[in-house]
Amino acid sequence: MLKIGQTNHLQILRKTSVGFYLGDEDGNDVLLPNKYCTDDLEIDDFIDVFVYKDYEQRWIATNLKPYVQLNQFAFLKIKSTSAVGAFLDWGLEKDLFVPFKEQNRKLEMNNYVVIYLYEDSQTQRLVASTKLNRFFKNEHIEIDPGSEVDLLVFETTPLGFNVVVNQQYKGLIYHTEIFRPINIGDQLKGYVKLIREDGGIDISLQPKGIKRLEAGSELILDYLKKHKGYLNLNDKSDPEEIMRILKMSKKNFKNSVGILYKQRLIRIEENGIHLN
Repeated sequence: MLKIGQTNHLQILRKTSVGFYLGDEDGNDVLLPNKYCTDDLEIDDFIDVFVYKDYEQRWIATNLKPYVQLNQFAFLKIKSTSAVGAFLDWGLEKDLFVPFKEQNRKLEMNNYVVIYLYEDSQTQRLVASTKLNRFFKNEHIEIDPGSEVDLLVFETTPLGFNVVVNQQYKGLIYHTEIFRPINIGDQLKGYVKLIREDGGIDISLQPKGIKRLEAGSELILDYLKKHKGYLNLNDKSDPEEIMRILKMSKKNFKNSVGILYKQRLIRIEENGIHLN
């Protein structure tokens, strides 16, 4: 069946004056307008297209790539506002609508916002919402502690930053776990630190254990190679200075330096660390 708001793999059925009609295995068809047709298209070819509704609410296919698809979260620019809501740039000719009832705060033109794209059950229209919490699936978490995950930062709190985890779950990066600047809309790699009994997911930006230390050691080595083999830090350096230069905690720094020293890759002198 045709899937609105998603990429469909469809067969070219016939050519008309307005474009190609594409069909699925269930006998449904949709128009790919001439402006999206390329010279290499032929009858019976299979192509990937995104299917949505145009301004007149007709199903339409396009070869343009939207920034978000159905049941996904994304960070999008607000193009305009009106008496009924706001409109977002999502990479297609028709802007994406955010009704007032789906705004957790008033949206302003040219700002960016994290949204969730869903199909309204009453109108069958694709709609965006900034009220994200009801779309998370934390009651059925299918990832394990230690797993590497994809993150989208969407909110700051007194405890840290709330993030979308693998386009499904809500997670939290505590301020104490952050050693570099992050902002709303950032897309990051992270690691599941803990899955709490209440369904909350604690996220770290660094892997646990030896992987974390290896990552820290690689970072220090990379810094030394880029700075003529010298790093003006040692185990007496201020934690804030270590964080400013290397974006890591002092504990991680000392452990990572220890690994490099045991491997005889560095030497530690009073004025800092030198590459062997």
